[in-house]
Amino acid sequence: MLASYLTMAAILFCIGLYGAFVKRNAVVVLLSIELMLNAVNLNLVAFSKYGAVPSLTGQVFALFTIAVAAAEAAVGVAVLIALFRARGTVKADEFDELRR
Repeated sequence: MLASYLTMAAILFCIGLYGAFVKRNAVVVLLSIELMLNAVNLNLVAFSKYGAVPSLTGQVFALFTIAVAAAEAAVGVAVLIALFRARGTVKADEFDELRR
């Protein structure tokens, strides 16, 4: 049972890693990072339930990770909105300079 959770988390993480490295749209990159964080949460909860000593520690860490991911998403979207207003695009390739 643990192996199926770990396989699913590995698949989710690889999809997120692919999206973060290959995609050009900054919104898709942020969504890919969220997908990777959700894969980590799945690992934490799976090891918490099926580990050698089952406890709530992994689930508590998963809650903290969810809170950090929510804050990261809010800050990331705010930065993207500011960049879109300044430059008119959300393509990650065009954000290589601090000022234009």
